[in-house]
Amino acid sequence: MPRIDLLAGQMPARPALARRAARTAAAASLVTLAAAGLAGCYTKASATPAIELSTAVVPQPSVPGKTVAFLVIRNDGGTDRLVSARTSAGGRVSFGVEGNSAAHTLPAISIPGHNVIHLAPNTDHLLITGARPMHGGTDITLTLVFAHAGAISVVAQVTNPETGGSSYFNN
Repeated sequence: MPRIDLLAGQMPARPALARRAARTAAAASLVTLAAAGLAGCYTKASATPAIELSTAVVPQPSVPGKTVAFLVIRNDGGTDRLVSARTSAGGRVSFGVEGNSAAHTLPAISIPGHNVIHLAPNTDHLLITGARPMHGGTDITLTLVFAHAGAISVVAQVTNPETGGSSYFNN
């Protein structure tokens, strides 16, 4: 009984060529499936960020080059850590906390999973030193770097409490 080449729908001229064509088609199918699978994984991973930043406020410095930043961090994923930060106004950003007797700096800020954290007065917050002048009514960008989520930016409003500008946290 003659063999039919399923790929071409004809009788094969040579059996070796038919086997090679079948292997090539199978390999092409596997490559296509792998590419589709990777594309699907990429879409799922980037669809919704686990950490979102909002309500960022920076009081206008009362002492030139030194201020703080407050914001809300929403973590819809697993536990993470805030490991560094920077501003579009330059300078250095460190992490501070005010305890019972004095303020001190922290190497990182723990961000519990499935939680909302307020970096606010009298709690964990960002300390900004050596930055360019910031004036009430302007915006700067804060970029926070998390151990797992990576770098995430948010626009922060510079407020001037002396001229009536206040913050979300002080209202």
